[in-house]
Amino acid sequence: MLAAGGLLIAGCGGGGGGSESAPSSSGPPSVTTINPSDMQNEQAPPDRLLIDVTIKGGEINPLNAQLEAKTNEPIVVKVDSDVADELHVHSTPDHTFKIEAKPGQQFQFTVGVPGKVDIELHQLAKTVATVQVQP
Repeated sequence: MLAAGGLLIAGCGGGGGGSESAPSSSGPPSVTTINPSDMQNEQAPPDRLLIDVTIKGGEINPLNAQLEAKTNEPIVVKVDSDVADELHVHSTPDHTFKIEAKPGQQFQFTVGVPGKVDIELHQLAKTVATVQVQP
């Protein structure tokens, strides 16, 4: 009895460490181990619109981009800027964010009413993007 238990334990603790096992016609079915880092791609990221904005030397990128989003979908604006400004989102309700002269700024908002939404820089008087928000 102890010998059979020892064989069963030895079969489960195999030393390969890989995720593939050869099928066996006798004994218990093989066990496949999945590394947690392999599982992250099975789950879809949440729906959101990401806009990367660069303001450098008076140049803005993107400029007048035409984008699409859904109502109540998060819209994230990442900003790297060498000047202070104000980002204004013309939506209902509207949103205003202060931009500092520094990299790595991030602003998030949602729009609950379908329609065209302009995202503008007030001091530079430029439109970064127009987002068509759909139900």
